[in-house]
Order: sequence, then C-alpha cells, then structure tokens
Amino acid sequence: MAVLVTGGAGYIGSETVRTLQAEGREVVVIDTLEFGDVRAIPGVPIVQGDIRDTELVRKAVRDFAVDAVVHFGAYKAAGESMEDPHRYFDNNVAATIALLGVLDECEVRNFVFSSSCAVYGTPKVLPVDESHPFGPESPYGESKFLVERILSWYDQCRPIRSVSLRYFNASGASDDARFGEDWASSLNLVPIVMKAALGRRPPVKVFGTDYDTPDGSAIRDYVHVADLADAHIRAIKYLERGGDTTAINLGTGTGSSVFEVLASARRASGTEIPLELAPRRPGDPVAVFADNRRATELLDWQPRFGLDDIIDSAWRWHSTHLDGYADA
Repeated sequence: MAVLVTGGAGYIGSETVRTLQAEGREVVVIDTLEFGDVRAIPGVPIVQGDIRDTELVRKAVRDFAVDAVVHFGAYKAAGESMEDPHRYFDNNVAATIALLGVLDECEVRNFVFSSSCAVYGTPKVLPVDESHPFGPESPYGESKFLVERILSWYDQCRPIRSVSLRYFNASGASDDARFGEDWASSLNLVPIVMKAALGRRPPVKVFGTDYDTPDGSAIRDYVHVADLADAHIRAIKYLERGGDTTAINLGTGTGSSVFEVLASARRASGTEIPLELAPRRPGDPVAVFADNRRATELLDWQPRFGLDDIIDSAWRWHSTHLDGYADA
C-alpha cells in the first residue's frame, strides 16, 4: 500500500515525501512541476500531471495501491490570489473536488490536507486556536476554508476521513542542506532575507516599525519544514487508528518579530543584511502565532526546532544553492 502525495515535488511536499520514505512508506507523487522539482525527491515515482485529470489520478491510485493521500497541490500566494481569484478557486478548490471524486470511487479513506492559518484572517485573540472564528481575507485563504468545509461534508456523507493541517509560517531547510525552498518563486520573509544576505536582491523591506510589539515590527510564528513533515506522518497514523475528521494548527506557539528574524540571520550568515524601513502594508496583522495544544493532544506532536535552527538551516541551504536545485 502507498501514500499518494499531490504537489509532492514542492517545498513542504518534498520534505514530507522524504520523511515518509524514511519511515519505510511506499510513496507516489503527482505534480504538475509548475513549481516543484524532481531533484527534490530523488528515487520517488512521480506522475507528472494535474489532479483534475481524473483518469491519470485513477490509474496512479490503482497502480500503486494507494490507501492514503496527502494533498499539497495548490497555489499559495495571497497577493496573487487577489489579482486572479479564478485561478485560485479553479486550482485549489475545483481540482480538489475532482481528486476527492476519484478517491471516493477507489475507496481511499484517509486524507491529509495542507491548509493554512489564512483561514482565520486577522486574529481577534492570541494565541490562535482552532475554535477561532473564520475570516479569510483573500481568495487564497477562502480557498483553504472552502476545501475544509467540503471535507467536513465528505466526512458526513461519504466514508472519507480527513485532517486539515493549518500551517503558520513554514520555513527552514533539510538538516543536510541538500533540500530547501526555491527563492525564485517565494515571497516568504526567510528566503527574502537570505537572498539579501547573499547580495542577490535589494534590501529587505521591513513593513511597519510602529506596531505595538516589543521592537515595533510585526510578529509571526515560524515553524520548521521538517516539523511540518513530521506532523503529516502523524496525521496519517491518526487516521489509520480511526481518528475523526478534524483541523489542527501547526505552529510553534511562539511569535518572532521581523527584526528578530533579521538578527538571527545576521548571526547565521556573519554578514550585515541591508534593510529598508517602510510603512505598514494594509491588512497586515500586528501578530499571529498558534495555540498548538490540539496537535499535541491528537498527534503527540511538538515542534523540535526554534527560530535559530530554522534560520541556520535556511542559510546553509541558500548559501550553497544560489540557483536552487540547479546547483544540486
């Protein structure tokens, strides 16, 4: 029996695939390779294609005797989703519906979904727990919310059980510095800081220095990609034990400010990082960090890595792979 990983050649997907392999699991990946790279998952069977191609998915499920799915295949840039909502609802929602139809037909019952803390929008209380009101503020966040709602109905109407994992800020790279995030297609803070440290981009813009935080900059919850991968394996095991459909936050429970990220990056790189102070961006929350107690209770999951671990691993990856997997 095998685990099907959609989007398994991408950043978090590939880390999860490699962790599944280390656990002795059979794995097959479906990925369009629009953003993924086969060099991130050496030796893993990969079917290149779109999950909306139901015949392709059906064949992969049957050929590899798939009994569980981890679904990463989605677009994830909130700003871009505001410019092109159709692209996000088509790829993130309609494609997931097509995938679920095939899985139901093929009697695949266990489904782990890559969701996001974007379903909450700007937090009303901190730390954010899973009972926080929904309030997505972009088509991207709405697309994750809609899929979670669809999964809850599949739980009631069909025998598909699911865990929706709501990530906070995925960051970091593999411990051996062989695998990491491609900064060419990322708008996340950590790769932007690494790129500036290595002289490959203009100064880092710090949007807002007058927030009501200890140093005036915005606070986010950075969680290591290896910790996220570990949580996916635990979610599969939870479902295999008969666990109920649920949603779970994945964060460290500790917020780090933009200036703290920059300070950690200076320590890891040994270089000054050029920065530019800029006004706040509309819609940016002051602080976002997770209450992760449900992850501990249901998955026995605890993050192993803190901010300095994350930044150190990211530096070792980016400083040795200036052109991503082209340097592999």
